[in-house]
Amino acid sequence: MTGIDFTVFKGSSSGKIVQSTTHRDGLKPDEVLLKITHAGLCGTDLHYKTSDIVLSHEGIGVVQAVGSQVTTFKQGDRAGWGYLHNSCGHCDECLSGNEIFCPERAMYAYADTDQGGFASHAIWKADFIFHIPDAISSSDAAPLMCAGATVFNAMHLYGMLPTDRVGIIGVGGLGHLAIQFAAKMGCQVVVFSGTDSKKEEAMQLGASEFYATKDAEKLQIGAPIKHLFVTSSQQPDWKSYLPVLAPHAKIYPLTVSSDALTLPYMQLVNNGLTLQGSICPSRGTHVKMLRFAALHGIKPIVQEFPLTRTGKLEKGEVRYRAVLVAEA
Repeated sequence: MTGIDFTVFKGSSSGKIVQSTTHRDGLKPDEVLLKITHAGLCGTDLHYKTSDIVLSHEGIGVVQAVGSQVTTFKQGDRAGWGYLHNSCGHCDECLSGNEIFCPERAMYAYADTDQGGFASHAIWKADFIFHIPDAISSSDAAPLMCAGATVFNAMHLYGMLPTDRVGIIGVGGLGHLAIQFAAKMGCQVVVFSGTDSKKEEAMQLGASEFYATKDAEKLQIGAPIKHLFVTSSQQPDWKSYLPVLAPHAKIYPLTVSSDALTLPYMQLVNNGLTLQGSICPSRGTHVKMLRFAALHGIKPIVQEFPLTRTGKLEKGEVRYRAVLVAEA
């Protein structure tokens, strides 16, 4: 392969999405060329609409060509990628299987900014893309690359047990997947949302209990919660939630916020609470997430749009993940 040019859609200083072209001289020995078929739209993309980068980190495509050293993929395979594109491979984090924390990690918006899901094609290192199980459609797979992977990562790594009572704040892009994962892991799932409008849906997804919080002066939920996952678009009123946590409970802020995080200090100390940072998973956990989703039929609720269409997310019209589909 001598070279390839492909169409991409980028942010701009005005916030308008612009069409551009990315060029690659050819495939390196360890790379794979994907023709993109589906791309998820994530809340994180809104933060970069005014940046000169190709948007979307929830890409799904079909392998068109592989480098000379690639043995894990072949032409015609479906594959996807998420936030992480590369790592050094030799630091302590990489050698421990935690390459998402590699000091030299290459991640969305910080590296490879001329590539992304909103494009006709992409070229990635074979070691950082994932086979899509046959049981998962390409449209359903796209949101799992980030949203599904993010919630599964926190649940998988930090000691959540099937016997635990788990709280999930927010029924949105992350929250509706967190409900499904926690329920299929065998947990008692307690969902918090502003109003009752999403109660029926949350219960159908696997919630055990549902509480509307908008006008509640004090949360009355019975037994305390061992793990609390924050998936709402804004930080919650921590004073309302800390009293319903069990001793030694863990809190996982999973959404993006530029605001300072301020917690009631003494409640945190007196109850031995843990505030656990967590982002997208390293590759081993990402693969486990896809296997788990395929086995248990976990699927995002998606709305499909043409790959050229943008702007739906800000209007709050999407339940719960937008997936852009390339024309055949």
